[in-house]
Amino acid sequence: MPGGLVTDPTGLPTADAPWPVAVLAEKIKGWIDRLGTAWVEGEITQWGVSGGNVYGKLKDLEADATVGFTIWSSVRSKLPDDLKQGDRVVALLKPNYWVKGGTLSMQVFEMRHVGIGDLLERLEKLRQKLQAEGLFDADRKKRLPFLPHCIGLITGKDSDAEKDVLRNAQLRWPSVAFRVQHAAVQGDRAVGEVTAALARLDADPDVDVIIIARGGGDFQNLLVFSDETLLRAAAACTTPLVSAIGHEADRPLLDDIADLRASTPTDAAKRVVPDVAEELGRVQQARVRIGARMTGLITAEIDRIGQLRSRPVLAGSSWIVDERSDELTRWVARGAELVDRALERATTSVAELAGQLRSLSPQRTLDRGYAIAQLPGGAVLRSSADAAPGTRLLLTLADGSVGTTVDSTKTTVQKGR
Repeated sequence: MPGGLVTDPTGLPTADAPWPVAVLAEKIKGWIDRLGTAWVEGEITQWGVSGGNVYGKLKDLEADATVGFTIWSSVRSKLPDDLKQGDRVVALLKPNYWVKGGTLSMQVFEMRHVGIGDLLERLEKLRQKLQAEGLFDADRKKRLPFLPHCIGLITGKDSDAEKDVLRNAQLRWPSVAFRVQHAAVQGDRAVGEVTAALARLDADPDVDVIIIARGGGDFQNLLVFSDETLLRAAAACTTPLVSAIGHEADRPLLDDIADLRASTPTDAAKRVVPDVAEELGRVQQARVRIGARMTGLITAEIDRIGQLRSRPVLAGSSWIVDERSDELTRWVARGAELVDRALERATTSVAELAGQLRSLSPQRTLDRGYAIAQLPGGAVLRSSADAAPGTRLLLTLADGSVGTTVDSTKTTVQKGR
């Protein structure tokens, strides 16, 4: 051994025979070198270039585990040019222990994007699932208020998206109010923080509409807004929701769930908040159109009334009496004549009927000297056989009645019977 040290017969160091640091470092390096290479999958959380070499860190997709890696310039030239922080990759790594510095790093021999096809497949399955549940249906989407008094905004702290929304909204309608909830918009914390912020704003009765805004980014960075937990929270939101994620070409599933999809945060501000100048211009145009319409209607009515007043029928009222007076006189005369004729005919008819009545009246018969004999029961005596001698009779005369008694009866045979 170096320095003439005596070692334990087993070859292991002891307190009396310790290893020098160099020996330990060489042994560690030897052990690590024997591990060889391995393919690993993770997310690039740090990417720095120095002297043509890349020094970064690779984080596990689920567990809290991170390793550093080194890409030498000779290897970097063979890798894809678009690799950057936030990418999900698979890499061929070999553990490398630096004896002089006593540090462990992973040397990269190959690295490429991975999981894009798998992610797209999972996203498509999730899309089909949510669509089958009716969460994309147009009839479930809520109308945005014309002029929201308070807008809820979920975005990254001090982000360009936040500045774009606030600046453009206040330029269009200076008095608009905002309730801003800052949340992580990428990474492991993003889903939980965005979902919690959405729940808080949805429960706020003063918030009329909610905007979720994020600037453009890599496809994998926008996967947060296609997470099923967040999507279901957005679908259950009772406040109108606007999705303003990324750029025009970016289409996370939140765009399909939201009540309105804005292509950019700036577009969201323009579509949620009306332009005060444009609205005042529309009001002025409407007032001009209404005034012109009312002036036209009033002018037309004045002309129509003037035409009516100029007609002879309305020029004077005496013509109504003058034109009808002769006709009225004729009708009055004709009516009087008809009434006189009707009275004359009625008088004649009454006289005739009275004569007939008088001729048929029993009183006329009595006036000629006849009498009506009535038996004691009141019945009229019609036959001598009905009055036996001694029967009391009541004789009705023209001017009164007398009582008499039958002394005898005599039957007379009438001819012509």
